[in-house]
Amino acid sequence: MDLGIAGRTAAVAAASAGLGLASARALVEAGVTVAICGRDEERITSAARALGERAFALVCDVDTQSGGQMFVEQAIDRLGHVDILVTNGGGPPAGTFASTQSAEYAKALEKNLLSVVGMCGAALPGMQERKWGRVVAITSSAVRQPIPNLILSNTARAGVTGFLKTVAREVAQHGVTVNTVQPGIHATDRILQLYGANAEPSVLGIPAGALGEPADFGRVVAFFCSEHAKFITGTNLQVDGGAYAGLI
Repeated sequence: MDLGIAGRTAAVAAASAGLGLASARALVEAGVTVAICGRDEERITSAARALGERAFALVCDVDTQSGGQMFVEQAIDRLGHVDILVTNGGGPPAGTFASTQSAEYAKALEKNLLSVVGMCGAALPGMQERKWGRVVAITSSAVRQPIPNLILSNTARAGVTGFLKTVAREVAQHGVTVNTVQPGIHATDRILQLYGANAEPSVLGIPAGALGEPADFGRVVAFFCSEHAKFITGTNLQVDGGAYAGLI
């Protein structure tokens, strides 16, 4: 399906591997020129090379508000402007209420909430001025159903969801959509770190009977960036193989 975004530009955060890289690949396949970032120069350069001539590597750490802002500003410098922003980032350390020190909450909010604020602050004004833009945030299914032993992620991801829902209503009149995609358990390095040998669908309660494939997730992100999705905004879509059992 032609997504209608060939020739557009995108900034995809934390895209040296996993769901970020899969999202960047889906956008490149749709004809979008992308700037991707990562902390490790060798890894992000290798990822951009694998994506092809429409991908450019930027070395940037988006774990802070200033880092998120800097990434988008560098992407604008490289691409001329940014039509599409895909926010993404690694999750904070695992832990429970009892095992997590209070100082860790501020770090988690900086990493997974304020970094998104920084990226949006740099990207949205230009989108509003041009009367076209797409913001898609990769968050977590924990927003709908908190995940045990991930209290920091549960807290920060819920905060960014509230922020983006608010922003979506404010910028809709300018032709800019803002949505989140909430991944369940996909076959990524993060999942192997968290679950190890227990990363089995039957153990993790995935009705679909398989871990999610990053490439499929990336295509969902690309759809939200498409012309076909121009009337979808403020939406939070779970992509989890049926794991979430709630009605809404």
